[in-house]
Amino acid sequence: MLERDFQSITHPDDLVADQEQQRALLSGAVDSSEVEKRYVHKDGHDVWVQFGVSAVRSDDGRVRYFIAQCHDVTARRRFEQELAHRALHDPLTGLPNRALFLDRLRHALVRLRRHRGEIAVLFVDLDRFKLVNDALGHRMGDEVLMEAARRLSEAARAEDTVARFGGDEFTILCEAADEEAAREVAERVLEQFACPFSQDDHEFHLSASVGVRIGGPETGDPDILLRDADIALYAAKEHGRARLELFDPASSTAGVDALMTEQALRLALRHGELCLHYQPSVDLDTGRINGVEALVRWQHPQRGLIPPGEFIPIAEETGLIVPMGEWVLREACTQLAAWRRAGTVASDIRVAVNVSARQLSSPGLAEAVSEALELAELDPCALCLEITESAVVQDPGVALRSLRAIKDLGVFIALDDFGVGFSSLSQIRDLPPVDVIKLDRSFTAGLGQNDSDGAVVTAVLSLARSLGLTAVAEGVETSDQLGRLRGLGWDVGQGFYFAKPQAPDDIEQLLATGMALPAESSVDGDGVRS
Repeated sequence: MLERDFQSITHPDDLVADQEQQRALLSGAVDSSEVEKRYVHKDGHDVWVQFGVSAVRSDDGRVRYFIAQCHDVTARRRFEQELAHRALHDPLTGLPNRALFLDRLRHALVRLRRHRGEIAVLFVDLDRFKLVNDALGHRMGDEVLMEAARRLSEAARAEDTVARFGGDEFTILCEAADEEAAREVAERVLEQFACPFSQDDHEFHLSASVGVRIGGPETGDPDILLRDADIALYAAKEHGRARLELFDPASSTAGVDALMTEQALRLALRHGELCLHYQPSVDLDTGRINGVEALVRWQHPQRGLIPPGEFIPIAEETGLIVPMGEWVLREACTQLAAWRRAGTVASDIRVAVNVSARQLSSPGLAEAVSEALELAELDPCALCLEITESAVVQDPGVALRSLRAIKDLGVFIALDDFGVGFSSLSQIRDLPPVDVIKLDRSFTAGLGQNDSDGAVVTAVLSLARSLGLTAVAEGVETSDQLGRLRGLGWDVGQGFYFAKPQAPDDIEQLLATGMALPAESSVDGDGVRS
């Protein structure tokens, strides 16, 4: 015999519903009823039951007794709760996901309008996480993300919401937080990531950048808060990473412009708005063109021709440089093959294509090069890839593997902007055989004006000759520079003095005829007029 009635073991949160069910049956409003509710087990845990009850009445309608059925549905309820949890939480870190974060942010904004005050949204991105993920593998990358989630939770206040927004991006919602409180949380985040990560036998540093946006009662749209926090994060990365930046309304226009440019650039790739211009490199003795460098341009339907400085940095930052670079490879190889078939250029002229750090880090670069050559039916020796030392330094292991695979194809490699890197000689030693050194234009500009620049120009030429490499002087813009380069013994030059980058149709005549250079200038081997 039971010593307790059903109500005494009913969960406190379900008592009201339980009482309403009883009243409805006793009043005659219903003859049967079924609800799901919780009982409290004697050891304290909840037991979900499906409780059905029917009233047996006498002829006059009074309840004689009840027939009840009770079925344990705890397992089903827990499964449903687990599904609901998975739908709103990141399976790797266990943190709230984007959907749950946005829901909590919307509710926080509603409360803010009722009670006033301020809230803060922090956007956190792990700096250089992709390098760690690529170098150490996805399993290690997952462990780093889980550790990052733990550190962010440690940095946040107990009442804050920390969420994994996607990839290596995290967000923190700080309610009842003014600028000072938000800064304190952000600074604790930076402190957490100042400590090295230790995974298996590896120890490495992985910093974080933080963008902060403060919102008040007038802020109605959660998407605006997130957008502005993202813009502040972008500014933090632009200013050196491993730092926090507060959203500055003055920078909003620039940030929105960058986002719009990114979206437009994605459409440009899809709709064929990109084009190539070509700039020749010239034999300084004969004026013969011995190669062309392919330079990407954006022919915008409304804005006209957009210079690369306005979109290449955004392409680098977003990773669009990889598909863009593959398109440039295909287009440049196809164009050179077309010129060769038409007899516009000699059979030994090469086309040079610039390769960015992102492309060098992409495991598919060598395959993209091979496909571009095969599509154009072009010999590998007709293509030269131009790389900068800084591009190799960013991820040496992956970069060197890509370059060796490319070199094995028979493609030429040029070291661009030579002389401005931090360890050019060591890079030449460690790289696969380099065929060309391109002197940075800043040294060409200093010829005749700066003795140290003249010494560098002489030293680079001597280095190239001792290693059996072709030396190209970039940035030749005046006849005086041309004369001094000739006097020093340089063989090849490139710059506005010869030709600016031009569209294929505009440069065809020049490619066919070559340059008419002035007679040898009276400059001796030391670059001094005699």
